[in-house]
Amino acid sequence: MDIDAVTIFPDYFAPLQLSLIGKAQENGILDIAIHDLREFTDDNHHSVDDTPYGGGAGMVMKAEVWGEALDPLMTPNSDLIILTPAGRIFDQRMAEELANSSHLIFACGRYEGIDARVGEYYSQESFAEQGIKVREVSIGNYVLGGGEVAALVMIEAITRLLPGVIGNPDSLVEESHVEDGFLEYPNYTKPQTWRGMAVPEILLSGNHAAIAKWRSHIAATRAGG
Repeated sequence: MDIDAVTIFPDYFAPLQLSLIGKAQENGILDIAIHDLREFTDDNHHSVDDTPYGGGAGMVMKAEVWGEALDPLMTPNSDLIILTPAGRIFDQRMAEELANSSHLIFACGRYEGIDARVGEYYSQESFAEQGIKVREVSIGNYVLGGGEVAALVMIEAITRLLPGVIGNPDSLVEESHVEDGFLEYPNYTKPQTWRGMAVPEILLSGNHAAIAKWRSHIAATRAGG
């Protein structure tokens, strides 16, 4: 999978060199490129924003700069992901859907967001005919300083689903919240008793059917089911 992220803070993506995602890049499973939006400006101050039409607080990121940055990244079957609090809420089902993509482009907005014409432009039929999709996505009902944190969350959730990224693929199968919307069940390891707190007896029984039932019940309870 190819991943591009466009941002005014490229250093924000340094964690992508660590852990499983870093190893996946070393092994050729992932190709991640980070692009500095300011490099696509044409003025001495490298301005990426301006005041909003219609008035209002804050600044809006300029369509012309984003167009210059995104045009060379667009390839057939790309998914352009515009991070915005107004977007569709990201969940595990979307992660699974995007894990089937060959190319993800993350547009990390700041200030009051990206000029709406950027998403509208790349949603035109000429791009749709190339298999290019535009998705406005939010990671939750709250406001962040910018899209970089949201992009990191999404990249980790998506790429761990790719074959070869997770060392033990059974870990993905056992994650109860993936299909059922439940939080994962609690896990324990040695010692059997720690500070007077014992591991639940059912986990020591060796009865795998009963353990699976208990875990499912606990996960459902956590989720309010």
